[in-house]
Amino acid sequence: MKTLWKITCMENVFPGMWQRWFRNQCVAVGWPAKWGYKLNGRTKNSRGWLVARKAIKDMAIGDLVAVALRGHRIGRLGEITGKAIEDNQWEPLVPPGPGVEDGEMGRRIIVRWDLTVGPDDTDLVVHLPEGRTFSNGELRPTVSRIYSRSISDVKSLMNDPRNWVGLMGRFGYESALSDYIASYPHRLEDGLLPHPNARIRELVFDDRSRLDVLLIDRAGRPAIVECKQHSPTVENVRQLRHYIKRLRKETGQKARGILVHGGSQIVSANVRRIARRSPVVEIVSYRLEVDFTSSTAT
Repeated sequence: MKTLWKITCMENVFPGMWQRWFRNQCVAVGWPAKWGYKLNGRTKNSRGWLVARKAIKDMAIGDLVAVALRGHRIGRLGEITGKAIEDNQWEPLVPPGPGVEDGEMGRRIIVRWDLTVGPDDTDLVVHLPEGRTFSNGELRPTVSRIYSRSISDVKSLMNDPRNWVGLMGRFGYESALSDYIASYPHRLEDGLLPHPNARIRELVFDDRSRLDVLLIDRAGRPAIVECKQHSPTVENVRQLRHYIKRLRKETGQKARGILVHGGSQIVSANVRRIARRSPVVEIVSYRLEVDFTSSTAT
């Protein structure tokens, strides 16, 4: 029976690492033997290494590995076809350089990516919905065996396009998304326009809070847009509902509320339930796409 493993890809420390893993058909861990981290026998005392050492030794040919990224995201599933983890097999995916004289990520587990599971585009990854993520105990170590989710459950989640998000598809700042929506509101919904009253559009409420974007729809109703980088939370919904109530109290206008977020299309049942309460908050996800074209001379 196949075992499901999780290995953390440190994209935040080594940008582009997931793409290196995909291209080289492997996953990897660090802890080089030259630093005292021995695969067998006496080794440098490090809890992180001791846990990882046992895990990579226990991995067997035919087992499956899920590549875990920050924010409860998965890159792909790979079937283990070989291991190059011995002390004399160090082959770093991060080349040697300042601060990493021997390179990093050099103990490799060779995999065959299952390209029938998950999105076809390597720039897309899978966001595990709330309530169906790996456990904290499984996420904490660099390498761990997965007990909380079955292989079939993980594959089902990965094959649902509503769970697909961009690998690097988040704006650096929520204000950038707000500025974009304010400039191109029709991209959010046909007929949306900037609110015509500048004093209301730039209003700071009596409690000193301020909404992200104020638009007006084709029916002439104000639409308050709140932008979040990640999957929406109950607190985000309440924040937007607070703006709706403040706008009505201070201007007499009854507004719609639209929460735009960068998480997966599937929102937790609790957030959906809270959002359906009056005043209703509409929830919309965005996906960032950027195209590049060579410039030409006149």
